[in-house]
Amino acid sequence: MASPSPQDQSRVQAGQPSAPATFTALISAFTSFLTVSLHTILYHRAIYPRATFLTSRAYNYPVAQSRHPAVCTWITDAVAAVEAELLRNRARSVALVVYSRDARPLERFVWDVSRFPHVEAAERELVMERLDDAGAATTTEGVAALGAVQVDMEEQFRAVLARLSTCDTRLKPLPEGCTFTMAIEIKEQAEPPLGHPQPWIPAQPSLQASKKRAGWEEEAGAEKRRKGEDVGGVKTTPIRAVEAGEMMFEMWIEEAKAKMDFTQGGSSA
Repeated sequence: MASPSPQDQSRVQAGQPSAPATFTALISAFTSFLTVSLHTILYHRAIYPRATFLTSRAYNYPVAQSRHPAVCTWITDAVAAVEAELLRNRARSVALVVYSRDARPLERFVWDVSRFPHVEAAERELVMERLDDAGAATTTEGVAALGAVQVDMEEQFRAVLARLSTCDTRLKPLPEGCTFTMAIEIKEQAEPPLGHPQPWIPAQPSLQASKKRAGWEEEAGAEKRRKGEDVGGVKTTPIRAVEAGEMMFEMWIEEAKAKMDFTQGGSSA
């Protein structure tokens, strides 16, 4: 993602995210929160040894932050790719997918961003307006409005992080040797994110949303998997719905059948 300005960084460290008055600021605030969330998830799901994390603060809440340069660089690059798709209005949801050693999806941490406003590129820096009940345009420019949105957004981000910090008590444990990646679900009418270098590759069929959920797809070196069968999982744990001004998204966790098989002593991951 585009690196936050020094002012934005100081606000985040102090637990005071800037109120997103423009679409660019809205996406920047979300991706800053996404970065903190990714570090939190990797720590509490024990993807890496906990000794490789340090304690920091974000949104006036204690959080874990990886201190491994390669992990931090990967997260920064992944969030940058997500931010680019959000600015282009192409992403419907963002997910962190945890895989077993044999590359089967076990968990998905999903951020549903389908309620983000659709803003054309030429209008990203304009102050966003919303019509009130009388049809009059209202903006978030006022000091009182900005302060209210800022405090509310900080509180709701903090609430999400608190839920993520206890996810290991509500989820079944993961096997050793898990890996992870970032994924996005593209809106139906959006163009696929193609380009060079190519930041995104198609997910395996079992993680591709399918309306009809029909048709079998062949995976190299694995049994046939139905398209979309791992989307939604067999158990869903809601985290929180966030609504602070135009910052509106939902978050939940999906546990896949492969994980249930492992924890029940079935197929070993």
